[in-house]
Formats: sequence, C-alpha cells, structure tokens
Amino acid sequence: MKVALCIPTYNAGSSIDRQLPALEQVKALFHRTLIIDSSSTDGTPDRFRTKGYEVLTIPSIEFDHGGTRQMAVGNFSDCEIVVFLTQDAIPVSAASMSRLIAAFDDPEVVIAYGRQLPRPEAGAIEYHARLFNYPAQSRHKSRDSIPELGLRTAVVSNSFAAYRRDSLLELGGFPTGTLFGEDTLTGARAILAGRKIVYVGDAEVYHSHDYSLIEEFQRYFDNGVFYSREKWILETFGAAEGSGKDYVISEMKYLLKVAPWLLPLSAITVVVKYLGYRAGSMEKYFPTKLKLKASMNKAFWRRELFRAKL
Repeated sequence: MKVALCIPTYNAGSSIDRQLPALEQVKALFHRTLIIDSSSTDGTPDRFRTKGYEVLTIPSIEFDHGGTRQMAVGNFSDCEIVVFLTQDAIPVSAASMSRLIAAFDDPEVVIAYGRQLPRPEAGAIEYHARLFNYPAQSRHKSRDSIPELGLRTAVVSNSFAAYRRDSLLELGGFPTGTLFGEDTLTGARAILAGRKIVYVGDAEVYHSHDYSLIEEFQRYFDNGVFYSREKWILETFGAAEGSGKDYVISEMKYLLKVAPWLLPLSAITVVVKYLGYRAGSMEKYFPTKLKLKASMNKAFWRRELFRAKL
C-alpha cells in the first residue's frame, strides 16, 4: 500500500523548526511527500526542498482549503492513501503515524483522522479544547452513529487526516471554492454514502492554538459561513449549537477544577464565538469587504472581490 503525505504551507516560520525533525522520523512511511506552498516569503519552500520534499508553489490568492488539497489528490495517482497535515501539526512518532495508516486495513474505512494533543505550552482553555474534541478512545463512525453523535458523526480534521484515494474520488473529491470545512463536508458525504470514518485515538500529533478574542470571532464567523452555505449538513446531522452546548459545560467544569480564575475569560470567549457564528450564518447580508475583515481566511474573500471586478 503506497501512502502519500501532503502539507499545505504559507510562511510556516518557526513551526518548521519543530515540524521538520518530527517529519524526518515518519518520512520513510511515505512513497511521496508533497508541500503545496502558497508563495511564502520566509523561505519555507527552500527549507523543505533541502530535506528532499517535493514542493509545488501556487499564488497565495489561489489557495483554497478544498481545491488545494484536491490538487494534491490529483498529483498522487500512484498512491492509495493520502495523509494530510497542516504546517503546525507535529507528529508524535513514526508508530503514531503508522497507526493512522493501519486504519485502512479495514476495507470499509475511507477516512481516518487522529488525535490532536495540546502544545506543551498550552494554557488551560487551549488544553481543554483538545481533551474534549480529541479523546484517547478510538471510534468508528457510520450512518448508525448519527442518533448518538449528531454533527460529530461527520466531523473530520485535515490537520491530521488520511483518505483512501479512490474512495475519495468516488465521493467527488474535496469541494473547491469553500471557505472552510472541506474535511467535514467530505466526511458528511462519506457517511451518507454508507462509508466509515475512524477516529484513531492512539495516532497523535501536537496541534493546538491560543487564539485571541478577535481570532475566535473570525474562526467562528468562518464556521457560520460554512454551515449557512451547506445547510444540508445541519439538516441531516443536527445543529452545531447542540455540540457547542456540551463543549461549554465541559469547559466550565474543567476550569472550576484547574483554573477557576479563567472562568470570566471563558464566558467572554463563549459570547464572542457565538456572535462570530451568528454573524457568519447571516453573511449574505454583508458586503464582501466587511466579510474580508470578519474572516480568518482572507484569501477566499480577496478572490471574491477579484471576481466581482471582472
């Protein structure tokens, strides 16, 4: 079974210092390794080239969460499994990566994604986010999981995920022109097509973020835009607010135990996230220039503005 690795990059900066040594430990598992770089200005492509990685450079305005990854899938016609990482996801070990790939020993599995651990320097709120969303227990998800898991049945994260290439293409591949959520949209298609997704709890990377309040608003604005444009996902799997409620309750209980002084910040963050999500869900009423400011994915809206001028 030939396996490929793809990492989209843009000005990866200091994260390369942590990621490259970790990648060297897992590189032997891959038949091909491809970096798709969105015209970095900090030397990111050269640092990967010197380590023997294939590098494909695209204009930054052409980066598309789904389209760019689909470009990689098209490049990997000689591979059966395609693994995706983000530039700040640090593999824990070669054994951990092997466990993700081994999930495809089950012919019914079309998508596998792994556990994301908090960075060593993560604070309590950041730490809890990873504990809640990425538990230690592995889990197979199918259409039968919807009554219990709701929207979480379809959730996948391309920060650390792998796909059976031929099955992905049968499902239509990654969607192009999406602001966000190409992984979950593909997961939803897979579940509805009767395929299986497996969460591999002992396949691990270090990957978490300490977002500012502005960044939290922007991230949830993008979520709101995604689900407002893909209403069928919520109609099929259930509203995102249900999962959010469980998360908030879990975070408050966790902070009461380990860092009660962070409860006010947690409450403010919840409000900011909700406002961001609601604003994103009403994005059709906003001008594109305002959406550009409200979003974390600036390139998407710059393309929208560019197309409007044509």
